[in-house]
Amino acid sequence: MHALAGCFRSMKSKHPPGFEKHDLLASETSFSVNEVDALYIMFGKLSNSIIDDGLIHKLFDLFDLKHNGVIEFGEFVRSLSIFHPRTPQEDKIEFAFKLYDLKHTGFIERDELKEMVFAILNESELTLSDDVIEAIVDKTILEADKNGDGRIGPEEWKELVTRYPSIIKNMTLPFLKEITQMFPSFVLTTEAQDSQLVFEN
Repeated sequence: MHALAGCFRSMKSKHPPGFEKHDLLASETSFSVNEVDALYIMFGKLSNSIIDDGLIHKLFDLFDLKHNGVIEFGEFVRSLSIFHPRTPQEDKIEFAFKLYDLKHTGFIERDELKEMVFAILNESELTLSDDVIEAIVDKTILEADKNGDGRIGPEEWKELVTRYPSIIKNMTLPFLKEITQMFPSFVLTTEAQDSQLVFEN
């Protein structure tokens, strides 16, 4: 699996492979056209980034909508839109379920739930003993698993997150509302001036 950071490369081109008009992407996501323009710049800057996350391969799979081993800009915008504050909670819940369904079984199983707990603890910079983590996993399964099959289905997940919305707090990135202000050099320009980058493997 290619690392996410290695999937972006810029080259000069009039019409990059996979290029999609920024107004179209804006109409299909929670971003405005100006925000998509700014994301285009951010996307280029990611080419030299190193991303270290235990769920990075799974996230790559979800972003790579065409499953061709490359994250194109349109895929990047559509996938990143899930983290926008304006994106409906239902969409975030569904995406989070797919993110933690590591085995693609349509359920979050006990070992997958444990990975989720580890990820949340890591993000919060908390360290707990193995016994405490196992207790958290057991209690969560007990509370969420309404039909007693030892795993969490989509509806059970939705109900759990509705009761405890903090579970998916990492599905919202507040800074995306100010994305156009993140780049001091960003000037509102036309798409044609902006679109000289190709992102491919």
